[in-house]
Amino acid sequence: MSKTLQAALLSRIPLRPTLIDATRPYSQLRKLHLAPPYLLDDYIPRYHLISAADAARKRSQAYAHLRECNLCPRLCGVNRYEKTGTCLIGAETVKVNTIAPHFGEEPCLQGHNGSGSVFFSGCNLRCVFCQNYDIAHQRNGFDLTPEELAQWYMKLQDVGHVHNINLVTPEHVVPQVALSILHARELGLQLPIVYNTSSFDSLESLELLDGLVDIYLPDFKVWKPETGRRLLKADNYTDTAMESIKAMYKQVGDLCFTANGIAKKGVLIRHLVMPGKEDEGREIVKWLAENVSKDVMLHIMEQYFPRAHVGKMKRGGKGSRVVEPGDVQAPAEDEGKVRYEDINRPVSLDEVAGVRKAAEDAGLWRFVEAAKHGGFNI
Repeated sequence: MSKTLQAALLSRIPLRPTLIDATRPYSQLRKLHLAPPYLLDDYIPRYHLISAADAARKRSQAYAHLRECNLCPRLCGVNRYEKTGTCLIGAETVKVNTIAPHFGEEPCLQGHNGSGSVFFSGCNLRCVFCQNYDIAHQRNGFDLTPEELAQWYMKLQDVGHVHNINLVTPEHVVPQVALSILHARELGLQLPIVYNTSSFDSLESLELLDGLVDIYLPDFKVWKPETGRRLLKADNYTDTAMESIKAMYKQVGDLCFTANGIAKKGVLIRHLVMPGKEDEGREIVKWLAENVSKDVMLHIMEQYFPRAHVGKMKRGGKGSRVVEPGDVQAPAEDEGKVRYEDINRPVSLDEVAGVRKAAEDAGLWRFVEAAKHGGFNI
């Protein structure tokens, strides 16, 4: 090789090459901007990180909750081993309607193999427009102990190859859920736990879940207290949702993904835009930006459709006309009209766009987007 060619080749080789130390903590590598802040190189579910002592403490706390139930702001205070409260579910088992891989969730949750969804029967709310009315408002399904529920998690993992365990409407069965996760840990579960909630949770309930849940999927439904009373049958929904979402965010932070586009930890907030309630949606997204984080992931949902009690004929009886549960009489001119007529229509795209614009104006920027090509969108 000529000296001229040798010099030319050597000139292309850096004298002091930069090497990446694979032993350095990932947090330090992130400071070097080698990956976006929401990208994880690996993930270990939080329930594998708690100690045996903490696990035993949570088991004890779960049984205490069931003996004097304070899982939601209704504070029934009943001993669920002896009788049930508003949710109508006891202590020793949960009632489950469906367990299966689910392909109707956000793309980052369902992936290619689906989200391992467990739909619990019963609910601590009574939303008049409930999109899962046949499950949440009725006690349909089969009973499972926490240990049997954990075995179903394993089937979803080992047979269904799902990306996570998605607990749908679990607010009223948090103690049983906590016991099932701790048992599944011993069986070898390795999937993130998704807590899919209406946000009508107590802080005591969320404290029990701390260390067990990886992804919180709360729905912030309405803003005005009177709307919560009328449509959700809950007096303090808005205040509860606000403090619940802040507690969830404090536990797990912003939504993060592995390189395959699957969410592993963090908060993803849903808001179902309802007809005529666009102004409430605007207030909700503004509050999220100012009080939670401008980096929080938000799904502005447009699939509202009249269901459950919406659009049904108002009920009547001898000598009186009853509109709502609790024998609330309606005026005579309401005879022949449908219930909740103001929300008895699908939501318009303009209403959805109005909430989206308000979110962007407030500084929110991480939105769940539908896959435009009809497939999996990472």
